[in-house]
Amino acid sequence: MHNRHSHRQVHGVINETHTVRRWWRDAVIYQVYVRSFLDSTGDGIGDLAGVRAGLPYLKKLGVDGIWLSPFYPSPQHDHGYDVADYCDVDPLFGDLAEFELLMAAARRLGIKVLLDIVPNHCSSEHPWFQEALASAPGSAARTRFHFADGRGPDGTEPPNNWHSMFGGPAWTRVTEADGRPGQWYLHMFAPEQPDWNWRNPEVGAEFDRVLRFWLDRGIDGFRIDVAAGLYKHPELPDSPDPEADARTRDSVNPLAWNQPEVHEVWRHWRAVCEEYTARDGRERLLVGEVSVPTAREHAQYVRADELHQAFFFDLLGAPWDADAFRKVISEAMQDIAGTGSTVTWVLNNHDQVRTVTRYGEPATEARGCLLDQAGDARSGAHICGVVVGCPCSASTPSSALQPHAPDPAQVGHNAPPPPADLIQKTPPGGLGVARARAAALLMLALPGAAYIYQGEELGLPEVVDLPDDVLTDPIFHRTGSRARIRDGCRVPLPWSGQASPFGFTSGAEGAKPWLPQPEWFAEHATDRALADTRSSWHLYRDGLQLRAALPQLGEGALRWLDTPPGVLAFVRGDDLVCAVNFGTAPTPAPVSGTPLLSSGPCPAGVLPGSTAAWWIADGTTL
Repeated sequence: MHNRHSHRQVHGVINETHTVRRWWRDAVIYQVYVRSFLDSTGDGIGDLAGVRAGLPYLKKLGVDGIWLSPFYPSPQHDHGYDVADYCDVDPLFGDLAEFELLMAAARRLGIKVLLDIVPNHCSSEHPWFQEALASAPGSAARTRFHFADGRGPDGTEPPNNWHSMFGGPAWTRVTEADGRPGQWYLHMFAPEQPDWNWRNPEVGAEFDRVLRFWLDRGIDGFRIDVAAGLYKHPELPDSPDPEADARTRDSVNPLAWNQPEVHEVWRHWRAVCEEYTARDGRERLLVGEVSVPTAREHAQYVRADELHQAFFFDLLGAPWDADAFRKVISEAMQDIAGTGSTVTWVLNNHDQVRTVTRYGEPATEARGCLLDQAGDARSGAHICGVVVGCPCSASTPSSALQPHAPDPAQVGHNAPPPPADLIQKTPPGGLGVARARAAALLMLALPGAAYIYQGEELGLPEVVDLPDDVLTDPIFHRTGSRARIRDGCRVPLPWSGQASPFGFTSGAEGAKPWLPQPEWFAEHATDRALADTRSSWHLYRDGLQLRAALPQLGEGALRWLDTPPGVLAFVRGDDLVCAVNFGTAPTPAPVSGTPLLSSGPCPAGVLPGSTAAWWIADGTTL
C-alpha cells in the first residue's frame, strides 16, 4: 500500500515547535455504523471490539481513517443519536478500556479515528434533562433546554407551530411535579431527543468538557451531527411553512437552523482543536453535517477559523445526469474550495438509500420521492427514503484480516437465516450497480476529501422490504409511514458464508443480527468480494491505491473538457483524465488508449454507457 502522501506534495503549516501536516485535506474516511459493522459478543449488535477486528480489512481497502457512529450510553431511541452520557461507552458496544484498545490498534495501522458528536440535542434520559423535568418552570435547570408555556386555554397548544423532522409537533408537554400538565419542551427530532439551548453558556461549557475528554484520549477529530443546528431564533416565532422539515426530512425551517450565532461555536471548537495541534503537530479535524440551501452558505461553515470541512451533500442529491453533476461540482469548487478548505464529497451515509438502489431503474410508482414532493435536492442530508430508482494485488483470504477477534469466516455459521418469506430473495443489480461503480470512481477523482459509507465497497443494495415488525427507525414509529425510513441501509454487513448471519455475529447458538439480512447478501459477502477481482471492493481498493500513488489526485484543482451530451470529463494535474458516460450507449473516449482504471469493461477508444474511467493522457493534446 502506498503512503497517501508518498508521491504528492505534503501540505502543512509551521507553528513554533511543529510542522503540522494537513492530512484531512484529501483524506478518504470510511464511515463505520458500529451496530452493523461486526459483532464480537454474539448479541446480534456490532460493537467496538468488532470494529477493532475489522481494522486490518479497512487498512487493506486503503482508507485513511474511520468515522464511528455514536457509541455513548443511550436508550437507543435513535440508535445512539440520543446521548445520555457524552463521556462514556454504552455497555452495548463495550467500555472505555475497549475503546483504548481500538485506538491503539488504529494507531499501529496508521488509521485516523473520528468520533460522532451530537451537540444539537441529547437523550431525554440525560441527567440534566431529568433534572429539568424535576425542576419548576423558570428554573435554571430548564434554561439548558427550550421549555416554554403553551398557547391557548390552559396552555394546551404548543408554544409555536414547528414540526419535528421525524413527524408530528416539535413540542411535547410535560407533567409537573404536582401532577398537573405543565410546560412544553422543544425537540426538532424525536420527543426522546430534547434540543439543547445554546444561549445558556452552561451548555457550551459542558461541550468543552466533552471535547477535551475525547481529545485527551487521542482521537483525530469529530464528525458533528446537525452542525447547522444548535441555535434557534431567540423568539421561537411561528414558521411560515411549519411542516417543511417533516415533509423533506431536512433542515428547512429557517427559524430553527442555520442561525448566525452557530458560527461562534465552531470558531471556539476550532480553537480548542488548534490548542491540541500546537502541542504535538497533529491536526484534529472538525467535519460538519451541514444542510443549508446553497453552496455559498455551506462555504461559510468552512472558513479558515471555523470547521475544517463540511459534507457537501449536493453530489449525493444530484440526479444521474451529466449536467447536474457538473453544476454541483462546479459550485462546490467555486464557493467551498475558495475558502481555503477542500470539498468533502459523499455519495452515501447511514441516512440515505444505498447508492446501487438510488441509481437503479425505477421499480415502483407507489413509493414517494423527496425530489417529487419537495422539488428540491439542495442538501441530501435526509434526501430520500425507500425509493427504488430515485433520480434524485492478489486477494488475501478473510482469515488473514481479523487478528483481534474470531475470524468472520468462522463465526455464526450455525445461526438460522431469517424466515425466507420476510425478505427479498433476489439481489437488485443492473443499471444501479454500473452507475454506483461509475460514481465511486468519479468521487475518488475529485479534488478534496471523500467519505465512504460501510458496505458501499461491497456494492450492497438497499434492503427495501424489511417487514414492519422489525423496523426500528423512529420516523416509521412516529409517522406510521415507510417513506424515507433508514433501516434498509443499516442492515448488518455480510462478511462470509452462505446464510445469515454471514459472519457478522458470533457466540451463542442461534444469534441473529439486530436487523434481518436477506439471502442475497451472500452475493456481496466480504470473502467473496475479496476473491473476485471484478468486485466493487477491488474497484474501490484499486481507486484508492491510485489516488494515493498519483500526484495528480487528491487535493488540487480540476479543468473541464468539452464533451458530447451525457458525458462528463475533467483533467487533474496536467494529464490525468476522468470521464463518465451518464448515458447507456457507448461514446468515443476523450483519450485514446487503455484506461488506468475503469468501472466496467472499457475498450481502448470507447467509453461505454454508465461507465467511468481514468487515463493518463499526452498533456499536449488536452
